[in-house]
Amino acid sequence: MKQLQDKVAVITGGNSGIGLAAAKLFAAEGAKVAITGRRRDVVDDAVREIGAAAIGIRGDVADPAHHHEVAEIVRDRFGGADIYMANAGVNTIRPSQHVSEAEYDAQFAVNARGTFFGVQAIAPVLRDGGSVILVGSLASDKVLDGHAVYAGTKAAIGAFARSWALEFKDRGIRVNMLSPGPTETAILEKLGVAPEDRGSFVDMMSGAIPLGRLGQPGELARAALFLASDASSFVTGINLRVDGGMALL
Repeated sequence: MKQLQDKVAVITGGNSGIGLAAAKLFAAEGAKVAITGRRRDVVDDAVREIGAAAIGIRGDVADPAHHHEVAEIVRDRFGGADIYMANAGVNTIRPSQHVSEAEYDAQFAVNARGTFFGVQAIAPVLRDGGSVILVGSLASDKVLDGHAVYAGTKAAIGAFARSWALEFKDRGIRVNMLSPGPTETAILEKLGVAPEDRGSFVDMMSGAIPLGRLGQPGELARAALFLASDASSFVTGINLRVDGGMALL
């Protein structure tokens, strides 16, 4: 039997990268999947890639009204949800002295505010015994150049996970944090790595990872599947680092 047979999963930022990889794997494991993203064309393309089990909802996770819309659609379409993966996030790498107020606010709005109000809105339609997965980052544990603000947002998510693991315990809802290390996704280009510099950048990053390479989206998706499925039925409140050991150095 498939691991998520007849389950309903909601994945924010499920139109690309780790979120898309998780959405495809969850669907392959029997789940109906609702993904969210900011661009309608990208969301629609992702839905086609995931398959008939998927629907797409466009919106901005920084806007609490979007999360209420998502919860309403999921309730009306599926009767509720079993899995919520707060994956959407942004990162602007900048030394602290050069961070603008707008950059600071944008990262906290998407990463921390978006996660908090997403869970707040989905909680009433999340079925008892469900799973909440908050996507954090290696940066919340390991100091990385130019990541102070981003690290702060992800540290907040870790605090949310620990608090919610206790808040939701009476409903049997497990809450865990999944913290990726450097992963081969389109975010490398979004961080300003030029195509011609990608090879040298990957080599440099790989040298800082004990396993000697960047992670693949599918590897993070399989870790998310573990947290979403009954394989982790006695796991809550943890930070699962999927970083090739980079946090150790």
